[in-house]
Formats: sequence, C-alpha cells, structure tokens
Amino acid sequence: MTWPRRIAFAALSGCLSVVVVSPVSGAGRTLVPCTGSMLEGTFKAVPNSPGAGNIVYRLRVTNTSNKGCFVTGIPRVTLLDKAGRKLPTNARFGGKPGTLAAVVAPLAPGGAATLTARFSPDVPGTGEPVTKACEPTAYRLSVAPSGGGTAVVPVSPPTPVCEHGAMALTVFVTA
Repeated sequence: MTWPRRIAFAALSGCLSVVVVSPVSGAGRTLVPCTGSMLEGTFKAVPNSPGAGNIVYRLRVTNTSNKGCFVTGIPRVTLLDKAGRKLPTNARFGGKPGTLAAVVAPLAPGGAATLTARFSPDVPGTGEPVTKACEPTAYRLSVAPSGGGTAVVPVSPPTPVCEHGAMALTVFVTA
C-alpha cells in the first residue's frame, strides 16, 4: 500500500495519522528520514516463535551513516529469491484498523530500530501448491524506508512466505 493510500485509509477509518517526510527537530539537532543507503540490517526468525502455522521474524535496521536519521511507520518490503528476483509480497500493518499512529524512531549513527513480521511458512493460501512449498524460498528482503532508496537484508533462515507473501507487520521502534 502506498503512502497516499495509507493516509486515505487512516482518514476513512476515523483517525488522523501524520506521515513525516520532512526533517524532525529535537534536542538541538535536525534528523532527516533514513534512506536505504544509510541502513544495513537483518531479517531473522524470533526464537521459539513458530507455532500453529505461523512464525515471527524480526527486521532490524542499523544506521551505518555518520549522521542521525529516523525511520517511521512501516517500510515497503519485497521478498527476494536467491538470484534477487522479486517474490510475491503482501505486507500490511498487523494491528487493529484505526490504531496506527505516527511513530518516529530516531537513529543516531550506529543506532538501530526493529519491527516484527508474522506470517505462515507452511500453510498454503488459495491457489498455492499443497504438496510442495507454498511459495519459492525468500533469501533476502528489500526494505524501502520513508527516506527513499532500499536496503537489501538477508533472511535467516531462508523461508517461503505462504498466502502469496502475506505478512502482518508492526511499526518500527527504536531498539
């Protein structure tokens, strides 16, 4: 879902959400939105999270630049196969409709933020194979933060994401 659609959805759901795309000031400094080139990260299975056909992975991004920046909300994400080709991906906010508020996670140089993704690695959705993996295995995740660009992070362990890449995401929070 693109930002204008998110804003429209938020307005239709009866809440006011603000999407920050300009610098944020505080404590005597100005932060800009992090770009993909400022970030490195991982997308790893959370220990003991598998159960009932679901698993939780944690996306962790670290600011590798020499200046502060921030991440906010839910980034656009795309699952990638071993060769870097795009896989079906349908990431959405996993909370209750109308409850998403603007969250700004400031990152000093070396600072990190995380979010989680819940999905099924083994329960096929409509139209997916029931005898083999539901979708091709994802080896990397392309993350597009609100500041633009992308960061490609490893998926550990590599996994299929069933239901045509459906993932329920939380918002970024400072780690």
